[in-house]
Amino acid sequence: MHAVEQHKMKVENIQVKLLQPGDAEKIISNRTSAGGALSALLGATGNSKDYDSYLKKLGAANERDDIFAVSSYAAITDLDHADMAYEWLFNGINDYKKLVISSDTDYHIQREMVEGTLTEDQIQVSNELSALFPNYVNSLKLTESNGTPLTLNKNGNGTFKEYVKSFVMDSAQKALDSGTNLSSLTWITIKDGKVTDLDFDQYIQYVGRMKTPSAFDGLDLTNAENELFGTSTTKAQHFTQYGLENSTVSSTLADASVIKMLNPLYFGTKGTTTSSYWRIRQGTVDNDTSLAVSTLLSAKLENSGFNVDFSMPWDQSHGGDYDLDELFDWTDSIVASSKASSSSNGKKLANTSNNGKGSNVNKNAKSS
Repeated sequence: MHAVEQHKMKVENIQVKLLQPGDAEKIISNRTSAGGALSALLGATGNSKDYDSYLKKLGAANERDDIFAVSSYAAITDLDHADMAYEWLFNGINDYKKLVISSDTDYHIQREMVEGTLTEDQIQVSNELSALFPNYVNSLKLTESNGTPLTLNKNGNGTFKEYVKSFVMDSAQKALDSGTNLSSLTWITIKDGKVTDLDFDQYIQYVGRMKTPSAFDGLDLTNAENELFGTSTTKAQHFTQYGLENSTVSSTLADASVIKMLNPLYFGTKGTTTSSYWRIRQGTVDNDTSLAVSTLLSAKLENSGFNVDFSMPWDQSHGGDYDLDELFDWTDSIVASSKASSSSNGKKLANTSNNGKGSNVNKNAKSS
């Protein structure tokens, strides 16, 4: 946000002083993983007063910090619900291949995939976290575009699960249409060149578990996300009630306001300006976080009237910027759409002015 404010001021000064091209109203944030979460936060929390005291300490310019659009790949976000979302997806899959990152005394980073099987205690944690997820999904009161409520029953099944499945099927169809051979994937049903069904549980077995429970709010406070909520006096904290109540070490819970400030799904608070345009991607074999997270963010944005381009690229693991041509085409299209909208609004304003009437011009960005 600090960078956005400084950039807006810099571009506007260049435009005034040098008359060079550049539009501070067309900032698009494009990031991946934790960066994808930051992009989503930038788009969701524009001009929010919640961050003012922190920005002031950083010496941020006294400028707006809303942005035009968001491109977010594989976002590790909605952290206060990410553990339950992960276990909803991978509960029952007890074998895992976990990425372990370490460094030696010379700071050489080493990455190693370690295979293992969940312990009985970890299986119990998975069961408990998975059981919490339906209530969260149902509390959001989201719907499909046709008005069908997106819900889960106590067993974790329901229209939301089918909704997630539909994006995987769409991705499989695109892969099939492009010539990818899917015949070895027995959990996909194909008839006459069309993907007609998919065994979701077998598909998740194919993806496989990467993380052990709890995946984000580590019960021993050793996960990187725990340190994200650290303070000047505390290295790491829990950020979920479940984590705090089941902690295996002496611990504290992060401040509720800080937890909220790091979750883009809380967009829409009074005084914030949320980006109108969103492009969200998460690969079908990304097991760093649950497919449910990006699906919920996309659905909530769409339900709120924002322009959302969401898909799950086929056989894509955790990563981003793998489809730059498509990203640039999307960028061109939303800029063109914004110009057309501005032109249309300008004509409406001119017409109402000629009639001697006042008018409110619709902005591309929505304010709550």
